[in-house]
Amino acid sequence: MSKFWSQVVRELEPYVPGEQPQIDGLIKLNTNESPYPPSPEVIKLMTHDAIDRLRLYPDPNSKKLKNTIAEYHSINAEQVFVGNGSDEVLALAFMAFFQQEKPLLFPDISYSFYPVYCKLFGINFNTLALRDDFTINLSDYTANNGGIIFPNPNAPTAIGKPLADIETLLKTNTETVVVVDEAYIDFGGETAIGLIDKYPNLLVVQTLSKSRSLAGLRVGFAVGNKDLITALDRVKNSFNSYPLDRLAEVATVAAFEDDAYFKSCRDKIIATREWTVTELEALDFHVLPSQANFVFAKPRHKNAAELAQYLREHKILVRYFNAPRINEFLRITIGTPEQMHSLIDVLKTV
Repeated sequence: MSKFWSQVVRELEPYVPGEQPQIDGLIKLNTNESPYPPSPEVIKLMTHDAIDRLRLYPDPNSKKLKNTIAEYHSINAEQVFVGNGSDEVLALAFMAFFQQEKPLLFPDISYSFYPVYCKLFGINFNTLALRDDFTINLSDYTANNGGIIFPNPNAPTAIGKPLADIETLLKTNTETVVVVDEAYIDFGGETAIGLIDKYPNLLVVQTLSKSRSLAGLRVGFAVGNKDLITALDRVKNSFNSYPLDRLAEVATVAAFEDDAYFKSCRDKIIATREWTVTELEALDFHVLPSQANFVFAKPRHKNAAELAQYLREHKILVRYFNAPRINEFLRITIGTPEQMHSLIDVLKTV
């Protein structure tokens, strides 16, 4: 440790992102990226004029993108906030809403950035255990709190909650902000965006990284009551006035406008997921029900860590978490049909 580090930095256990190896011919099924390219409309935007305009600052308010998101979800632009990936949006939400005397509540098995943000921003938190079937029990979230956050579908389990359960929580938890992290909502869940007018303490966060194939551009957004969006803007403008570059904004607008392409890619991923689940179960895997672009699968008669290494030796990369309760599972991103056939073929050789 350097003597120049602050105490906060000394005590941090940073988030560990999925590996991005530089290996030719690798089938990469470890970071839940889309196996399909962005909309062809995005490619058309990469013109000489667009490149020339990069010498100019972007619109700090990303008005065109906010209007596009608002129109797509039938809400008002003043209910939309955009940021540099949903991770930044979440970080700003932690600063804006969760620095309270009472603890923030979230699941014990969930997105591992949540405890990192809490430690970074000095936020007290309590984790609530998932049920034995790895589902979130929202009826547990009744204690006095400084806020609630959970992914829907959850990560890394891929299991989603019905909208009725979320609304039941909102009816009882009215005094603190509830953040629903919907990074994977497009693959089978029902978004809570339709509830924001009814519940002023609800903030819904989404990303363009997964279902719209723009992980490399880092675009995320939040929707909620105007007062919540104003709070996020206050934090953003005290931290980074220009979170989205010019290319990111116009590309995201194009991705939203090409809805047919989005739905086609999404439907292919869902169909491939269902095929993969059937094949894994035939190979004696226990697979949790998935509403995401990945599956969480437990090999019943093999060590998960050793199996992950075996797959890597065959140029297939999946995600293994060496953590309590989930260290017998592998998280497997859904790739193209050809990639998933390769995965199953290798698994048959074990």
